[in-house]
Amino acid sequence: MNGCGCASSLTSSAPPSTAASPPPGGDFDFFTPHITEDYLPFLTTEFADALPTPGRAALGIADTPNTRFDTVVMGRGTYDPGLAMGLTSPYAQLRQIVFSGSLATGPDPAVEVTDEDPLTLVRKLKQEDGLGIWLCGGADLAGQLLPEIDELIVKQYPIVAGTGIPLFRADFSPYTFRLADSRVFEGGNVVLTYAKASD
Repeated sequence: MNGCGCASSLTSSAPPSTAASPPPGGDFDFFTPHITEDYLPFLTTEFADALPTPGRAALGIADTPNTRFDTVVMGRGTYDPGLAMGLTSPYAQLRQIVFSGSLATGPDPAVEVTDEDPLTLVRKLKQEDGLGIWLCGGADLAGQLLPEIDELIVKQYPIVAGTGIPLFRADFSPYTFRLADSRVFEGGNVVLTYAKASD
């Protein structure tokens, strides 16, 4: 399972926003000041699976086959912002699973809503054939799924924003990962990949 932005194989991915950044317009905006000529091709080739459906369309990669993930899991708090904008199926290229104790059914048949125990369901998903599972967020879900995360993909941007959302909200229980890869881009962005250390 992979976690991305932090990505975890279960993965979670979202760069921080700042007041200095202009709001998105009709164009595809993704933390524009830090999307450099070397970073955008990296995102669209290495992480095309984890880009939202409208972003993939805007970048001309809507039909790009999945190579890393075939499933995305997220909590309702991660799903709701897109839903508020009318985006009922944010990652149409993936099997989409939303964990929620209060949302009985999803507004889109392509999105599975479940109140099943996340750890139990992810363990079942990991037994299925296919590509990886991306943990899109949030911190509570990431904390519950930490025992099943095999890889962390942490995207860092050269910005200090102050108080934010933790990557994991869980009781203190250390898990060890080892650095497997690091990429530094011209705008100062860094993508770090950590693999779960063997016991």
